[in-house]
Amino acid sequence: MVGKSPSQADTEILQALWERGRATVREIHDDILEHRQVGYTTTLKQVQRLEDKGLVERVESGGRSHRFRATAKPHRTRSALLDRLLRTAFDGSTGALVLHALGRKKPSKEQIAEIRALLDRLDGE
Repeated sequence: MVGKSPSQADTEILQALWERGRATVREIHDDILEHRQVGYTTTLKQVQRLEDKGLVERVESGGRSHRFRATAKPHRTRSALLDRLLRTAFDGSTGALVLHALGRKKPSKEQIAEIRALLDRLDGE
């Protein structure tokens, strides 16, 4: 990923693009409005900033509307965000992060099975 990890607003735009594949600023804006109120021009400016950072690119133009796609990969972006959270909120302690996350919302049975499998794999290494 280019530069520092994206902000929460940047991540909302990237999430919309990861889900849609390609989208206009209007479509991205409509997706964001499902979660919070923000002005269209704010979304437009954020998309332009992400394009300047190399995290999104213009892929086609249909008349007056440009379509964009994310160049940032979900896994790399999430890893950068998690690394920042781990450093800033949990003093680098993975255990503290996991315990806090598990204490906030009970995971599903499937998620517990995945966590157990990961722990077993880590324990075997």
